[in-house]
Amino acid sequence: MTTKLLVQATVKFLSGIVLTASLIFLPAGTFLFPNGWLLMAVMFFPMLLAGIFLFLKRPQLLQKRLNTKETQKEQYDLIKLSALMFLSGFVTAGLDFRFGWSALPHSVSLTAAAIFLASYVLYAEVLRENAYLSRTIEVQENQTLVDTGLYALVRHPMYSASVLMFLSIPLILGSLCAFLIFLTYPFLIVKRIKAEESFLEKELPGYSEYKTKVLYRLIPYIW
Repeated sequence: MTTKLLVQATVKFLSGIVLTASLIFLPAGTFLFPNGWLLMAVMFFPMLLAGIFLFLKRPQLLQKRLNTKETQKEQYDLIKLSALMFLSGFVTAGLDFRFGWSALPHSVSLTAAAIFLASYVLYAEVLRENAYLSRTIEVQENQTLVDTGLYALVRHPMYSASVLMFLSIPLILGSLCAFLIFLTYPFLIVKRIKAEESFLEKELPGYSEYKTKVLYRLIPYIW
């Protein structure tokens, strides 16, 4: 189990590096793309540290995070749309660098990198608070409701962190054109949240009461 998990996590991590680098640097036509390397650093170095920690301390949670096989057709379609967004966004950012369509100031990229790292911290806190987190919509055996910490502020703090993280990616790459593509992500998340909450109300005891206690889904005082 441990060896299999290590191999699975390592293959997924390395394939993520290769795929992301290909989508960024091939359209850019060069490896001399500083913003591309900045994104690779802030994206994969914290991911490596988090993966090592989960493997050593919480391997069951790591296994859940590696599972991306969504069984609900509507959610599977949303995953495909998200993948299309990433593909087109990264390629557009690389082409933007090559042809200089909408270069943003370097200060914007550095600020976005700081926001990206801050969202990683929020993401890590969510993982610490909720041992039942999965990348698919499901209720696990003996799962209990979590309503403390960030879950006392919004009902889906993991998605809040992911919105910050993904909207900062095109800004790190210095591409306004790519940012316009990544703006579709919040709408995809809203659709996923609505489906997930409908499922949790039926399957997770206490979730309906939790909704009356914590009013906001994604952003405090807004939605």
